[in-house]
Order: sequence, then structure tokens, then C-alpha cells
Amino acid sequence: MENGSWDFLGSKGLVKKHEFVRILVQCLYSLGYKRSASCLEQESNVSYKSSDFEFLEMQVLSGNWDSSLAVLDRVFDNSKDEARNTALYLVFKQCLFECLKRGDTSLAINVLQKQAPMLKVGKEKIHRLACDIVTSKEMEYGEVSNFLVEDLRKRLLVELEKLIPSPIVIPEGRLEHLVETAVLDQIDKCLYHNSCDAVSLYKDHLCGRDQIPSETVQILMAHKNEVWFVQFSNSGKYLATASSDCTAMIWKVLDDNRVELMHTLQSHQNPVSFVSWSPDDSKLLTCGNAEVLKLWDVETGVLRHTFGNNDNNSGFTVSSCAWFPDSARLVCGSSDPERGIVMWDTDGNEIKAWRGTRIPKVVDLAVTPDGESMITVFSDKEIRILHLETLLERVITEEKPITSLSVSGDGKFFIVNLSSQEIHLWDLAGEWKQPLKFSGHKQSKYVIRSCFGGFESSFIASGSEDSQVYIWNLKNAKPLEVLSGHSMTVNCVSWNPRNPRMLASASDDQTIRIWGPGKPNKPENRLQTDTFLLFEFWYAVVFWIAGIET
Repeated sequence: MENGSWDFLGSKGLVKKHEFVRILVQCLYSLGYKRSASCLEQESNVSYKSSDFEFLEMQVLSGNWDSSLAVLDRVFDNSKDEARNTALYLVFKQCLFECLKRGDTSLAINVLQKQAPMLKVGKEKIHRLACDIVTSKEMEYGEVSNFLVEDLRKRLLVELEKLIPSPIVIPEGRLEHLVETAVLDQIDKCLYHNSCDAVSLYKDHLCGRDQIPSETVQILMAHKNEVWFVQFSNSGKYLATASSDCTAMIWKVLDDNRVELMHTLQSHQNPVSFVSWSPDDSKLLTCGNAEVLKLWDVETGVLRHTFGNNDNNSGFTVSSCAWFPDSARLVCGSSDPERGIVMWDTDGNEIKAWRGTRIPKVVDLAVTPDGESMITVFSDKEIRILHLETLLERVITEEKPITSLSVSGDGKFFIVNLSSQEIHLWDLAGEWKQPLKFSGHKQSKYVIRSCFGGFESSFIASGSEDSQVYIWNLKNAKPLEVLSGHSMTVNCVSWNPRNPRMLASASDDQTIRIWGPGKPNKPENRLQTDTFLLFEFWYAVVFWIAGIET
């Protein structure tokens, strides 16, 4: 029966059986299992190709162009459909090509006069069509063999198959597309997904907390005072830390993801508040608190240059710095409005400067990975995005003071930490009217820094004044994980850009914690939780009964 229950598949009855079988047959053919596909067609009496397309295929391969054009005109509902006109054009092109190559000019003209009106265009466009065909690449062929004509006709069918709508033709790779869409939907709903690996089709996809860094795997205790900044290098092979003990340190990330000390950088007279890796990881910039900027060689740990202590830049106090993609230019902003923003080369030569009344105190700045834009936080609440080539500027004003700025690895988004205990995510293109907002962490008095991380920058991590590390999935405004371990304010976090399951955090407790994959969610953990809740409930009942009896 046409509407019988056996004509539909699935518990909801939403999948038509003959369509499902037809798509299966298409998939078998595309995978090269031609005998299996043919057997399924015979057994199910469902053909992969519709009768209309089979007829069109026969007409094209035999060169019956009038019939081919008539079929195409029939299968497209809308005469103004661009795909329809493209399909007709391709058939016209093949037909005229064969006529002209055979020297049959009169037939070619006859075809144009008789069939070209199907394109529903004026004479001028038909003349242009004829010119395009005559001057096309195919016309450069010399003598045309039957083999070449047959090959060109087969190629024409492939192109037509892409243009003809369903259900006359099934879109190429339809089953793969449906399965991939279902998989992507499951991944999109999985808040812990953090890998580019293929997922299994044997069960619904669901990751656990073992996919993200959520357990302490190492504690670094080399600094003698509060640690204010931490950042992995671009290759993920190094880690840099900055401390109020007036030193910065370079650490090496080993193959087993353990971290060991390489160099202690000692030259600053004040606490070191900021570091920045060159894109090629060969150089490191360190910013002293209300002090100068220093450039270090990563391999040797040798100081290469000090910026801001010469006659021209006397008293240049740096608040933040960033690199350009060539690793040869850097830009830094000053907390002194008169000093503004300066671009230098690595030898300390000033390339460009932004100074004047329009350049107030710089809180933080960043350069996008492509080097095209500079993002600057001015005077606590103002964000300016400057395109360095066009000089077009976009301004965003936040209602609460901004303490830090971080750009995503693809350069499409950036986040700012606000003293109102929120993190705001903005798009660089300026298409959003409002930011995405994330909350849950504690921030009211200190500079707290956050970062993007994980596979495709799907997560945000941040420090917090309650001594914990917070992790959000970009799809959810509330924290996905809260990591305990530090005993004082966590000032800064950094996610390894090459290892989505490695995170570092820096704290006022004088330590840096390295976080690795957490323990998988296990049924026994849930059982322990349920047992604890039952105990609490029974405990409350006992006291309630005791209260009644008294």
C-alpha cells in the first residue's frame, strides 16, 4: 500500500523508504560497489536514476539535442532559474561544438534559431552566446574523434547532474552529507568536544571532561613572588611567565607535556607584568611594570635590546605590546598619554607612532594574526579597532572598565575582561550589535586575564579573584568547569595553541599550574553523588522527626 506503515522508516515515520533506498544505491555506486548497488536496485525495484534522467542520459549520449533540451525545459519548474539556463547553455555549447567541428554550419545556425528562445533572453545575449562558444577552449581542438565526443558528452552529463534539482537527480554524496550533518549536530551540542578526530558512527557522540584540561598535572614553583602573567609560545613548545619578583622565565614543554625551566631573565628593576612571543618563537618581549620593554633571545636567554631608555624615548613606560606576523616589527602602548603607541623594529628603530590628544592612556593592545588590524583598549572603557592599511577605525565603548584583551587564533574574535565580573566576546568584522557575555568568575579589584583555547578556539578560560580557573564553552554563558588548586588570586591563564588539552595558570600564590585532561565521567561518580544526596535527605528527615517529637 502506498501509505502503509512499511513505506516509512524510523520511529517517527519521517523517512520515506524508497528515498532511503535510492540514496543507499547512490552511495554504493559512488563507493565503487557497483554489483551490490545493482543487486539492491533489482531487489528493491528502486532505481538510483529517475526515469527523466535516464531518458536525458540516453539523449545526450546519442547526441539527440532537441530531445535533451526538451527534457531540461520540463524538469525545471522556473523558467528564470539560473541553474536551468546554465544547463541549457551547456547543452547548446556541446551541440554547436559538434556541429561546427563537423563543418555543419547550417545546422548550428538552425539550432540557435529554433532552440535559443528557450533561454528567454534577447537577441544580443544569444549573439554573445554564439561568440562565447566559437571562441571557447574546446574549439581549439583539431580533428575531433568519436572517442573525444563521447568523453565530452559524459562530462556534460556530470555537469548537468549537478544542476538538475531533486528528486530528478539526487545531490552528489547525499548519504554522506546526511550522516555528516547528524554528526556535526551532535558535536555542536557536545560542550566538551575538543578534537579534530573523526567520531564513531556506532554510537551518539558525547565527550566527557577528559577532553579538556581540568586536572593539575604539574606545579611550577621557581618564582619568588606573585606570578602575574603566563603565555604559551605560538608553536606550543615553550611557556613564558612573568612575576613581581622582577624576573621572567622561559620554560620548555617536553614531549610528555611536562614543563622544565630553560632561562631566568633578570634585567628588570620593577615587577614584570607582561610578555609577548614573536610569531616565529625566536624572540620574547617582557614589559616591566611602569618600566621599559626588553627583547630577549629565546634560545640563549640573552638580552638583545631595551626599548624606551634612549634619549628619544626617555621615560617611555610600556603597558602592553604585540608583534606583527613578520617577527621583525612590534608595537607597544604606554600608560603615559603623551607617549601614545609606537611601532619599532627589533633594533629599536621607530617606524611609526600614534601620539596626540586622540591617543589617551593605553590599557592593553593586540595585533590580529594577519597583521592587518590593531586593537587597543584606551582609558579603561574604549576599544578602538584600526585597519592599518585603510586607516578605517571602529570604536566600541563598554560601560565598565576593561582590564585585559585577547584575540582568537583565527583573528575573527576578541574578548575583554571587565571589572564588572563579565567577559565580553566581540566579532572583529563589526557585524554584531551586542557582545556575547560570560560570567561566573570573580573580578572587582585586580587585572584578570582570559584567553581563547581548545579545538577551533571553542573555549574561553579565565583567572579569578577567588583563586580558581574558569572555563566556558562559547555556546554557554555559564562556566563549564571551575578548576580548584591555587590558594590565591589567579591573574592569568594561557591555553596551549598546539595542544588543546593543556592549560597554564599564574597566581598570586607564587605558582604556575599546568592543567591536563580530567578524569572521564564515570557511572560510579554519579552513584557516589546519589548516595551522598540520599544520606543528606535521610539526615534531614531524622532531624525533622526529632523536631516533631519534641
